Amino acid sequence: MFIDTHTHLYDEQFDSDRKTSIQQAIDQGVEKMYLPNCDSSTIEGMLEVEKAFPSHCFAMMGLHPCYVKENVHDELSVMETWLTKRTFSAIGEIGLDYHWDKTYINEQKKAFRTQIEWSLQYNRPIVIHTREATKDTIEIVKEYAPKGVRGVFHCFSGSVETARQIIDLGFYLGIGGVLTYKNAGLQEVVQLIDLKHIVLETDAPYLSPVPHRGKRNESSYTLFIAEKLANLKGIDLTTVANITTENALKLFGI
Repeated sequence: MFIDTHTHLYDEQFDSDRKTSIQQAIDQGVEKMYLPNCDSSTIEGMLEVEKAFPSHCFAMMGLHPCYVKENVHDELSVMETWLTKRTFSAIGEIGLDYHWDKTYINEQKKAFRTQIEWSLQYNRPIVIHTREATKDTIEIVKEYAPKGVRGVFHCFSGSVETARQIIDLGFYLGIGGVLTYKNAGLQEVVQLIDLKHIVLETDAPYLSPVPHRGKRNESSYTLFIAEKLANLKGIDLTTVANITTENALKLFGI
């Protein structure tokens, strides 16, 4: 059994074959797939996927940092309203992103803190997106560590030192298709990190692993990441499946 801890199966790239793609993942042993939200426009599609596969797909609720704009308060209000209606698997994906646009950095930080506070209020893990903002992201998480915030740094691709800082905070590292890229540097890092700190993810439809790099990613490709991890660690695939699945279940409080 495998768990894809981060997959955007509601994305329009799956509109023509969504159910087939999800069923292929299930057939490959990917029993659970966790769906991070982006903003108010993605909620309906995300919940439709969850409704169609209630035993396999699980929605999160949160405002992605790339979607933090001048209407941030309206967007957060929508997220908060949904959190009062039902239970979600996590608060996510949330965090900081300085890559595309630095116009709303202050708003991103405020939104990040607000959503961390929700995670504590509702006893849910947080799923963190950080790009070119790792230092600031870690510093904010440190503020809430004494209060018991928990979660995962999704799509981790940093250094061993950064990995250890994240682990020291009690967070997991989300490892995806980048692990299969020869020149990314992640392979060397992962070899130095105990498997108990790692969960698998695809970030589908983005960041496809080799041999599908450059094409649409899918949750079934979790296996390629697991196989690469097993190879790097010099262990069998079953061990990777068992440990990363146990980690993911702990992450989401199952």
